[in-house]
Amino acid sequence: MKKLIFIGLTAALAACQSGPSNRSGQSTLRPDADAQSIQIKASPEVVRATLVKSATARGTIIQQNQPNMVVMENYVHGRNPVLDQEFGLSDSGERAYRIRLRFSGNQCNTSVVQDLALVNNIYTPQEQAFKLPGSPGSMQSLQQLKANAEATSPC
Repeated sequence: MKKLIFIGLTAALAACQSGPSNRSGQSTLRPDADAQSIQIKASPEVVRATLVKSATARGTIIQQNQPNMVVMENYVHGRNPVLDQEFGLSDSGERAYRIRLRFSGNQCNTSVVQDLALVNNIYTPQEQAFKLPGSPGSMQSLQQLKANAEATSPC
């Protein structure tokens, strides 16, 4: 009886471990409704390096720099009546745009998904983040990333 249970458990464990694999070792990106996405003919490493180099050259703050995700922030200086009316005051801290780019793919095909948010009172207990829809300007930034990454890629 013990042998039968052992064989059953071993078979179940083997079945759990032999599921379908993702050859690139990365999950498939699924953009949210408000997110923007683009396909780039370059590896995720080239895309990330291109993004970090461009952000650094512009003086954009990079908060996270991980193999499959980069998070950047651009601070909004001074009061902005339009943003105050739409999103409320940011009176306990600074206000910033947070840009998150996630990427997944293989050597010559990378999917990039960009999410945007406006953050009031950033890095304070009163922090509030508001998800923003993509805009023509943010899509243009993605297209520039694509052009720059593909220019340095061997693909």
